[in-house]
Amino acid sequence: MTRHCTAEQGNRDTDGISAENTRYLARSRSTVDYDTGGPITDSGMTVTKTAGRISDPGKHGARSDRDGRTMQELTRRRFHRVAGGALASLAFGGGCHRASAFPNGGRLSAQPRLNVTTSAQHEQQLHLDTDRDAILRLPQKAAEAALPLLVLLHGAGGSGAGILRRMGAAPDEAGVAVLAPDSRDSSWDAIGGRFGADVDFLNRALERVFETVAVDPERIAVGGFSDGATYALSLGLINGDLFRRVLAFSPGFVVDGTPHGHPRFFISHGTDDSILPIDRCSRLIVPALERRGYDVTFREFRGGHEVPSGIAREGLAWIADRSDRAPSARALTGRAFGVSP
Repeated sequence: MTRHCTAEQGNRDTDGISAENTRYLARSRSTVDYDTGGPITDSGMTVTKTAGRISDPGKHGARSDRDGRTMQELTRRRFHRVAGGALASLAFGGGCHRASAFPNGGRLSAQPRLNVTTSAQHEQQLHLDTDRDAILRLPQKAAEAALPLLVLLHGAGGSGAGILRRMGAAPDEAGVAVLAPDSRDSSWDAIGGRFGADVDFLNRALERVFETVAVDPERIAVGGFSDGATYALSLGLINGDLFRRVLAFSPGFVVDGTPHGHPRFFISHGTDDSILPIDRCSRLIVPALERRGYDVTFREFRGGHEVPSGIAREGLAWIADRSDRAPSARALTGRAFGVSP
């Protein structure tokens, strides 16, 4: 198993997240702007040392509120319910398991197809919904061979277009096709505790992509920022037989479910994140995943709730990489990750 993080775990390395931590999250911010889709930029700040080296010295991403969306208002009561209902009870331990109220439990049925020739345009709306749709973007110089695919999920109050702006040129540089859907509501359904219409819409969007794009089944990933990262972690575990890799920029927690497959993880988080504090989020999520035998690459950086440009580039290059260090056995299939082994 590969270890890529340098956070001193100490007493952070616990299975559960206490009610005190949940109350801290509720106090930390009552008005949350998770994702405005601003471009990532280089502002000269440094990324913290990871695994004995600097992962991206001198590069740091600044957020910008430019997509015309207003901040999503989250009352203290709602934020406490979200964090307390999912974050505190899960974290892969504590013997607490909540079954999903949605019949499919977050499972996706769409599968890549054989003998498909890419016919999709460089960037296009999928026209699956008249209001909140999905965008498919292919690399400018798409190879004739099957492409790696990233399902990229925006943060609360955001959109597929916004998260694409946030990633900038990183997907194109890495040669990764990106499917960027809009959530059915202001954020992803399971952030409130239940998988629902978003799972159905993602399934429809993936089926459309698999019909029109030659996709490499070994390099299908799900990722996101903030709420989108939380949702990506959750769907990635539940659908690890489809998503071989999971990319999470500043996640908050993991929604309970039954894992399938054995995906690899790339997680990043700012040490000064005041919206989803790293001590209550990624520094708990990462060791919990590792205890379950997952391969995790963890990047901490000096900064807030954002995606540094170097981190974005590294994450997209990680998705495009053809190597696979993860075990092929499905040892975790069927074990609910809210239950201690």
